[in-house]
Amino acid sequence: MNAYAIAHLRSVDFGAEIIRYLEKVDETLVPYDGRFLVHGVDPEVMEGPFPGNVIVVEFPDIERARGWYHSPGYQILPLRTDNSDGVAVLVGGTPDGYRATDYLAKVMGRG
Repeated sequence: MNAYAIAHLRSVDFGAEIIRYLEKVDETLVPYDGRFLVHGVDPEVMEGPFPGNVIVVEFPDIERARGWYHSPGYQILPLRTDNSDGVAVLVGGTPDGYRATDYLAKVMGRG
C-alpha cells in the first residue's frame, strides 16, 4: 500500500542552503522509489487559512518512506529544517476500494 511524506512549509528562507537541499533531494528519493506528487505549486485554498505550500512525496509503502527519511542520503534535512518553518509527516495510504465508512466502522468498533 502506498505511503506519503507530506510537508506543510509555512515560510522558507530561500538562500544558499535551501538551494543546496533542492539540488540534492531528488537523488535521495531514488533508492526508495519515491517521487514528487506535489511540489512547488501554490495551493488553491478552499476553507480556512492556509499559509505556505504543501509537498507530497509518494512511496510504494511506509517502510520505504521511513527508510528514506532516516537514510544517510537524506541527512541533508537540516538544510531545509534550519531554513524553513513547517511540519512533516509520513502517512500510509488506503487500500483499493476503501470507503469513508470503513473508518467509521473502525472507530465505532464494527470493523
